[in-house]
Amino acid sequence: MKRSRPPSRPRSRSRSRALNVRALVALAVMAASVAIALTMPVRLGLDLRGGTQIVLETKSTETTKADREATDRTVEVLRGRIDALGVAEPTIVRSGENRVVVELPGVQDPKKAADVLGRTAQLTVHSVLGPAEDPAGENGRAGKDAKDGERVLPDESGQSLRLKAPTLTGQDVKGADARFDQQNGAGWHVTVDFKDAGSDRWARVTGEAACNPAGDPQRRVAIVLDNKIISSPQVDPSVSCGAGITGGSTQITGSFDDAEARELALLIKGGALPVPVETVEQRTIGATLGDEAITAGAWAAVIGTALTALFIIVIYRLMGALATVALLCYGLISYAALALVGATLTLPGLAGFVLAIGMAVDANVLVFERAREEQAARTRPSTRSALTAGFRSAFSAIADSNITTLIAAALLFFLASGPVKGFGVTLGIGVLASMVSALVITRVLAEFAASRPAVFRRPALTGISTTGPVRDALLRRNPFLMSRPRRWLAASLIVMVVAGSGILVRGLNYGIEFTGGRLIEYSTATQVDPERARDALADAGFPRAVVQSSGEGDLTVRTEELTDTEAATVTKTVAGLGGETEKVRDELIGPSLGEELRRNALIALGLALGAQLLYLAARFRLLFGTAAVSALAHDVVILVGVFAWLGKPIDGVFLAALLTVIGYSVNDSVVLFDRVRELLGKERKTPFARLTNDAILQTLPRTVNTGMGAVLILASLAVLADDSLTDFALALLIGVGVGTYSSVFTASPLAIELFDRGTGSRSARRTGGKGRGTGRTGKPGQQVPASRAERQEVP
Repeated sequence: MKRSRPPSRPRSRSRSRALNVRALVALAVMAASVAIALTMPVRLGLDLRGGTQIVLETKSTETTKADREATDRTVEVLRGRIDALGVAEPTIVRSGENRVVVELPGVQDPKKAADVLGRTAQLTVHSVLGPAEDPAGENGRAGKDAKDGERVLPDESGQSLRLKAPTLTGQDVKGADARFDQQNGAGWHVTVDFKDAGSDRWARVTGEAACNPAGDPQRRVAIVLDNKIISSPQVDPSVSCGAGITGGSTQITGSFDDAEARELALLIKGGALPVPVETVEQRTIGATLGDEAITAGAWAAVIGTALTALFIIVIYRLMGALATVALLCYGLISYAALALVGATLTLPGLAGFVLAIGMAVDANVLVFERAREEQAARTRPSTRSALTAGFRSAFSAIADSNITTLIAAALLFFLASGPVKGFGVTLGIGVLASMVSALVITRVLAEFAASRPAVFRRPALTGISTTGPVRDALLRRNPFLMSRPRRWLAASLIVMVVAGSGILVRGLNYGIEFTGGRLIEYSTATQVDPERARDALADAGFPRAVVQSSGEGDLTVRTEELTDTEAATVTKTVAGLGGETEKVRDELIGPSLGEELRRNALIALGLALGAQLLYLAARFRLLFGTAAVSALAHDVVILVGVFAWLGKPIDGVFLAALLTVIGYSVNDSVVLFDRVRELLGKERKTPFARLTNDAILQTLPRTVNTGMGAVLILASLAVLADDSLTDFALALLIGVGVGTYSSVFTASPLAIELFDRGTGSRSARRTGGKGRGTGRTGKPGQQVPASRAERQEVP
């Protein structure tokens, strides 16, 4: 009697076709990434290449509302002024309804740029009615005797003049140029050319003034810029009454040097802003600091990736080496994606790029651990089939954990400000690239290697032929961790209260982004003691200045909002203590923006927790979502409390770390509850506490391995990266540790308590119900892994 054989050949062909399709997709993605990387460079943010960023806010007037249309017109006027400044590769965009973001690479003196950009440049020409008896009032208006449209302004010598309503405005101006009069020795002046209608008005106003005798104040014509008389010349005696000056041009003379004349011509030619603007944020980063940040970030990425690669190769051998190749491909894909979408790579964004390496490792570890389980269960005849099952089983957990991280990245993009917004972009791109790397590239490489005869004959090379020492030890001892869940909840509550009390006892040290003010970082020739600098600044009139050391011998001064003159005084004081002084960073945050950023931070935090709850409730069930989000709130309180105890700043970078911790921490809960859901579907009669305990033991190796990968990356950032990212890495290190703990010992016990309350049953919790296992079943309630002989490959 013939023995029937399973139809393995068609299935083998189907697998080969699927492998070939995935290989073609991987090759296409890599080829496109290489082409983009070679032809489209990534645009660096100002914090990496140096320069000045200015955020302007348009303000409404009595006649014009600062709406989207007015802000768009403001952008066009500002673009003309920036082009005239000669800045290479400037960027100017509208942000929201009434904000304009201006980036000026290479500009290290923001005062001049802010002055030019911030001036309204309202140019008007007035007939002079005569000297004023009353001095000029607010906004250049006289007292009760002033008629509509008239105003009183001091002239160049300080004498108050009564001016008629304006006859010409900046809209009548065709162009303006700064010129030097070499023949008459009159120095620098500005020539203004009028349009056709403006030329007629200019002839009329000068013709009316010429009807007055020479020396009479009414023979003067006042040219006013931003409510200030910049020139009020007498009409030349050669001009006859009523005829006026024709030709459509005039000269503005005064005691100008070349810079002042060029700036005045620039403002007149660029046109008036339709509405006034106010500087609400200003950042200046020195080119040297940017270069150092790039170098430090690159070293952190290289060393962190190398340590992570070494770790996963030790754990997963051949599969770990192939995953390392996929990690390198991840880096190339991420870089190409950043270049393709035109994203700006900022310093926090560089940290997000490095951090996503750990998330790419997470997906690989999930797959390999599931493949180990399939191999140990003896239901798969080969390593390749175990890998295929591992990818299929791990897909849902990988997708869920990455979606929760994408939620945090989206919130950062929409609600954060400045360079932190770039962190949201790179983190989101990194997460998507990590999924491509793990689910496509790693799978192609792993399945191809597993199908080689040499690997098939030596399954130990793959690193997934055994369950690993950690899982073996756990399943052999089979500890019932969830026998008393309330004890774990009590321990979590105690830790949360101790850490959270720092918020009440020490208070939160809000960074400049949330309080407003000015922060200036100096590099001095000789190291300056912060206490000496603090005393010197107090003597100079800045008693509330906060002085701290930063980096290698640098000094950071943080004060309330300063004018440029006051900032120059601070710089002079620091230079008097440290010798030659270089300003490497200068940040100005207006009080209105600081309040808005604080509000956005709370909104982002609330939305992050709410979005995670909604997603997990929809994806799993409300019980799991509530437990996971409660654990996240526990993590947030502990992390904020620890930073309060340490006196670390709560700023935009910390917000980025906090939201990343929320996304990263929920990953562990997602993987755990995904396993609980899977076990619930298989064994409905087993007590929920025992199911949860089994899920913890089965997923703990993945949690430990991914946690180690993240720790190696973050430790590299903390040690090697820029000083401003040290607190970022510290926050994430604390968050990873607390999140790993809370997913097991906070979310799980809380889920058990909620489940028991929902069912009204506590039966069999302490005994754990009937014993069951993934491998062979020994004593009741005990699990042991399959023996080595039972785990051998089946040809």
